[in-house]
Amino acid sequence: MHRYQILIEYVGTKFVGWQKQLKGKSVQKEVENHLSKLLKEKVLIYGSGRTDAGVHAIEQSAHFDSKIKIKETKKLVKSLNFFLNPKKISIINIKKKRVKFHARYSAKERIYKYFIINRLAAPTLENERAWHIRKKLNIKLLKKGAKKLVGKHDFSTFRASNCYAKTPIKKINKIIIKNINNKIQIEFRSKSFLRNQVRSMVGCLKYLAENKWDINKFEYVFNSKKRSNCAPPAPAHGLFLYKVIY
Repeated sequence: MHRYQILIEYVGTKFVGWQKQLKGKSVQKEVENHLSKLLKEKVLIYGSGRTDAGVHAIEQSAHFDSKIKIKETKKLVKSLNFFLNPKKISIINIKKKRVKFHARYSAKERIYKYFIINRLAAPTLENERAWHIRKKLNIKLLKKGAKKLVGKHDFSTFRASNCYAKTPIKKINKIIIKNINNKIQIEFRSKSFLRNQVRSMVGCLKYLAENKWDINKFEYVFNSKKRSNCAPPAPAHGLFLYKVIY
């Protein structure tokens, strides 16, 4: 068996998510189907993690095994993109890896980016690619709240009810916030995240930055470890899986 890493970019708007579901189109299934046809064998791909319905990826990482040694990976990338590009999926690269490599378990860090368009006018170019918020957000408060989330904590407040992680304890390595021409970018770095964690944190940071909550209320909600206290999660279309570090 030969193992390969495959890097995938996709617009998540019309998919039920990365992972295969009983109903609806998934990114995983689309890539698997075309890989299987081109390699003329049953191919299963394993992602670095799931992205929910509507979430996008700039560089999702996955791996697959093949009975044959692929001599021309660039040719395979080109062939896959012929079929997948019309579906808003793009194969960036395919790399030969050692058998021990695992897209999920070998990952050292995952980077997610959340985008907010903070202005009166609704976005046209970035429609379905960012959360449009008309009310002016306080960037200083946004950064103050984000600072509280960095480090090792119990993130139960931000955990979805259907999350199957063994523990709510996670370590956020870094949160970087940039605001350029009313486009706010919030970058989250961690080895792994709970289901809905990033979107839930953004939802609470938004409440803080629009003065719906003060910093004491934000800390209370975080430390309560109660999902019922969490602000509504930010919409999926503003979230991007940016990169997986190995």
